[in-house]
Amino acid sequence: MATIKTTPVIAASTASALEVTTVSEVITRLAAWLRRLPPPQERIDRLLAELEERFAGRTERITEGACAEIERVAWPYSRHLLLQYDRDGAGEPDEEDPGWPEPDPEAILPRAAQVRQVSRLDRGACLIRIDGFESLSIAQPYLDAAFALARGATGIVLDLRSNVGGYPETVAYLAGRLLGDKAVKLSEVTYRDHHRQWWTPDLPTGTAVPADMPVAVLVSGRTFSSGEALAYHLQARGRVTIVGERTPGAADHVTDIRLAATVTGELPFGYCTDSVTGTNWEGRGVAPQVDCAADDAIDAALAHMPIPKRR
Repeated sequence: MATIKTTPVIAASTASALEVTTVSEVITRLAAWLRRLPPPQERIDRLLAELEERFAGRTERITEGACAEIERVAWPYSRHLLLQYDRDGAGEPDEEDPGWPEPDPEAILPRAAQVRQVSRLDRGACLIRIDGFESLSIAQPYLDAAFALARGATGIVLDLRSNVGGYPETVAYLAGRLLGDKAVKLSEVTYRDHHRQWWTPDLPTGTAVPADMPVAVLVSGRTFSSGEALAYHLQARGRVTIVGERTPGAADHVTDIRLAATVTGELPFGYCTDSVTGTNWEGRGVAPQVDCAADDAIDAALAHMPIPKRR
């Protein structure tokens, strides 16, 4: 539950002065959350030292440019740390983690839960483009429909080139569609005070894509977070061929925290470990087996898929 604060009535000139937030103030609040949220890790310690060395004593007003500078310094240690600047933002800095808001069906349904395209390609392959992973409770009918349309295809090209991530339960569900009807362990997420395992679901017999159907996953420098997770987990199990560009490498689980009236941040609070590799893609990204420009990835995928040519 969020702490309720009361704001005293003060003169307008004083209020205006108090609303000014400096770079060093944002860094102080960010550092406090980084000490509080994620489990202890050497890379977080190094991130804290770097932030305080680079930005302590910076008394100028926080700006969009300063937020971008802080992000660039943070990315070698936590690629998922993102700051959003809103000049007209209002509200007190968070004292407790508010968590992610409940998904809004009215915003998700008109986008078909970000299932952007399902179509047949040359030689009978099926292209499925998904640009984000919405809550499974809303997205599942659209995902099921996409895979129903892929039935009978000679191969699947799963396009994640513009996928910016989303819900891990949706990642697990999609992984199950490609890894088989029986549940398999994908990963374990370590938080400060607990662990959580992610498994693919047990599916009705015959639901998953046949094991002998070739699958290519397209990625790019825009594929991020849970989009990277799906590609990484499938690649680690030898189920797919990754085609395109190396991804940015954002493997942390994050939460949304208001650091100042004008600044909110996506801050790490847990890290993922794949159950096959024992590690993750943080800072390294997912490396394609077929390396090519993102715009050429569909053609490259078809060229490398073992699909028989039709007479």
